[in-house]
Amino acid sequence: MKVVMTPNPYRDRNFKYADQAQEILRAAGIETRLCLPFGVDKNFELPRDKVFYNLSEELKGADMLLCFGGDGTILHSSKAATFHNIPVLAVNIGTMGFMAELEAGELNLLSRLATGQYTIEKRMMLSVDVHHEGQMIYNDTALNDVAITKGAVARVIQMDVLCDGVLAYSFAGDGVLVCTPTGSTAYSLSAGGPLVEPTARNIIVTPICAHTVQARPFVMSKDREITIRIGKTGRKNAFLSTDGGKAVRLNLGDVVRVRRSRHETRLVRIKRTSFFEIINNKFFDR
Repeated sequence: MKVVMTPNPYRDRNFKYADQAQEILRAAGIETRLCLPFGVDKNFELPRDKVFYNLSEELKGADMLLCFGGDGTILHSSKAATFHNIPVLAVNIGTMGFMAELEAGELNLLSRLATGQYTIEKRMMLSVDVHHEGQMIYNDTALNDVAITKGAVARVIQMDVLCDGVLAYSFAGDGVLVCTPTGSTAYSLSAGGPLVEPTARNIIVTPICAHTVQARPFVMSKDREITIRIGKTGRKNAFLSTDGGKAVRLNLGDVVRVRRSRHETRLVRIKRTSFFEIINNKFFDR
């Protein structure tokens, strides 16, 4: 068994947790490779005693990706693993860590991987594309959410939200979120959206600070196609972001289409922790 490890160097600064995990895995007879999940700043000093392999190359022959960090790192790493059809085991060394299976103090449980004492949990993803004047200018895949938001200037965005081509509502507000059940505990929750069990198969639409009482969150079938048409945006200050990544500017008349992706993220489960236990631990025990 080969496990690729991707610690966030900004959170695991001395690679303390990566070293502990590597020792446990190797003692269990598991081959490991250490890779960086992303490029680091040129002024950031990596330890000279560490050998880092190329992530894309190592994923080709891997059985599992073990990532260390917060939800942002996990989202970033899991996308690469998903496209290689490799399951992801996440260790939380961030703050909330909703997607993480293990906390930093539970690394001893990694030895269970060698004897197959784990299960795989599938999470649906979203496919998003943006059309400008009839031409597709952007497409991506999201595990958490697709966010359309206004810029820093205190103006609202006018939007039409359609489901399978039928108008659901038009409203002005700070934006709108289209998310998966996995993403229901992220930005959508803060915007007043519902909590949805992460293994469910639904698409959630959550308006952000809508200037009307009619624009409410919707929980829709996984088979729906959500379309957002961008109306007046003040000084063209609307932006789209996928899983909290780099923002893409949206202009008047642009059309955003979101639907279920053919890809699924596969998360490794070692513990048998209920979703409701996770909610209680993350929200009420802090």
